[in-house]
Amino acid sequence: MKKIIFLLCLISSPLWAQQAFEKEIRNYEKQDSISMPAIGQILFIGSSSFRIWKTFATDLAGISAINRGFGGSTMTDALYYFDRMVIKYAPSTVVVYEGDNDLAKGKSIEELAKEYEDFSNRLKKALPKTKLVYLAVRPSLSRIAIVDKQKQFNLWLEKYCKSQKGRFFLDMHSPFYLPDGTVMPDIFVADRLHLNEKGYLIFSAKIREFILEKLR
Repeated sequence: MKKIIFLLCLISSPLWAQQAFEKEIRNYEKQDSISMPAIGQILFIGSSSFRIWKTFATDLAGISAINRGFGGSTMTDALYYFDRMVIKYAPSTVVVYEGDNDLAKGKSIEELAKEYEDFSNRLKKALPKTKLVYLAVRPSLSRIAIVDKQKQFNLWLEKYCKSQKGRFFLDMHSPFYLPDGTVMPDIFVADRLHLNEKGYLIFSAKIREFILEKLR
């Protein structure tokens, strides 16, 4: 019984969760050892919305960008792998999508906000000229119960970015609503969480437009 309790505690610990991504991170490091991306590109780091973005290269054609998303991650994980997945690329801009899994796991808006500030401050210290784009937490049918919490966090995030030099907020929440105020029902795969092809058309178009208008 004690062994079972120990294993449950281990699996639920933040350290175990971070180490669970080691395989993905090491795969990226292996890719880099074979062909290291050029410095000064736009770095995308975040959870599965980035990791399973299959049309990333074609959607951002003509834009120097690299995708280092790792599925299921949280801002805690992004901070844990900061040195290995951010600094070494010396990006011109870092685009981050986290927060979705954090809020779904019960993290408070205040706790999450502190981690977003930490990420920004670490980036400013390590790479003072690098810009940072925070994507708003997007809605999904499977997490409709926390949509108000998502909106509250997004309001904080937008205000924070406006108060910081070189920090940008990209609204990735409102584009997924119908005129009647409900979330589009046909932009998700079967799990009602991850985006399908139609969803990524909206997702990628907003990001491409933002890069071309704000970061060029």
